[in-house]
Amino acid sequence: MRKAALLCLTLIATPGLAAAAKPPVVIELYTAQGCASCGEANSYVGKLAEKPGVLALTFPVDYWDYLGWPDTFAKPEFADRQRAYVTRLDLREPYTPQVVIDGHAQAGGLQTEKVDTLLATAAQAPRRAPDMAFIGLRRVDVGSGPAPRGGAEVWLVRYDPREQDVVVRKGDNRGQTVAHRNVVREIRRLGRWRGRPTAYRLPPPTEDGLVTAVLVQGPEGGRILAAAQRTP
Repeated sequence: MRKAALLCLTLIATPGLAAAAKPPVVIELYTAQGCASCGEANSYVGKLAEKPGVLALTFPVDYWDYLGWPDTFAKPEFADRQRAYVTRLDLREPYTPQVVIDGHAQAGGLQTEKVDTLLATAAQAPRRAPDMAFIGLRRVDVGSGPAPRGGAEVWLVRYDPREQDVVVRKGDNRGQTVAHRNVVREIRRLGRWRGRPTAYRLPPPTEDGLVTAVLVQGPEGGRILAAAQRTP
């Protein structure tokens, strides 16, 4: 009996695993410095990043680089992630600026009223998300909960929370300054989650000053079930 009581106290004392808050709505912006209409979308999503209950992530893509300006933040894996949404959301092709909400709905980055509506709907939707807790600097624990058929994927995302301005010197945005917020610098699959409590090892960050976030998501661009972040 004494051992059972001690175990109960230990679980309650573990941050995030006893009574977790509702996870944030994840907003993903797919953008490019060479895209003429992306600057306005960047600024809009930058404002969304300041809202409570929102985790806004900027994924710069590289498929517009051929127009004359190589995006300074783009990585091929970001475009790969967007292409998974193209298939999942039954779209014809990837485009910018695009906003994806909780891996479940999407809109053009300039369709601000539609994005606001989708964000509000996602924030109010009931969720049976697993609890998540960061244990020190090198581990994240995901609790139990309903998992999709075949399980879900756990993703590590590290992003730069600073606002960053880039002066574009070639292409459609030549001479313009494009603002960025919450630019993703690293994304890595940590493993699979099958609805049971599981611990995942976090690799050390590749840069200083990045915020670490972890997403639990259906496979191949599925719905985001849970998200949590830890500041530096």
